[in-house]
Amino acid sequence: MGLPCKLIAQVAFKAGGDVFHQILCNNPGHLVTTSPGKFQGFDLHQGTLGVNGSVLFWKYTLEGKEQTCKQIIQDIDEVKKQITFKFIEGELIEMYKNLIITMHVETKNGIDYVTWTMEYEIIDDANPHPFSVLNFCVEFTSEIEHHIFGK
Repeated sequence: MGLPCKLIAQVAFKAGGDVFHQILCNNPGHLVTTSPGKFQGFDLHQGTLGVNGSVLFWKYTLEGKEQTCKQIIQDIDEVKKQITFKFIEGELIEMYKNLIITMHVETKNGIDYVTWTMEYEIIDDANPHPFSVLNFCVEFTSEIEHHIFGK
């Protein structure tokens, strides 16, 4: 077993960090519309959108492969504009133990930034670090921004 690992990426988000946070918390299914090449389906399996403990189900395409996952919303902090998802089912948890992704919005010098933090442990030393998952998050962040601006 590997050691706990962390990957972080930050993206400037010109369409407003509040908007991005609200989409992920209260309307994550909108990603199917904004990023159809990445997300093909969404369903709320348990709970209520925007509430800790709710379970989300996704159909998505990563590196050309259709996959599914279930995530539980571990923590939402409206003040910090932060949401944490823990993967509980799917192909990714077959490769990474305790896969947790946190999205946080912060404003620096009048610019909103979306920061993605992935925490995980590699199950098998032959598995790669999940750079493709982090890149996936960065790409759909940009796709949401383009969707909001109508480009």
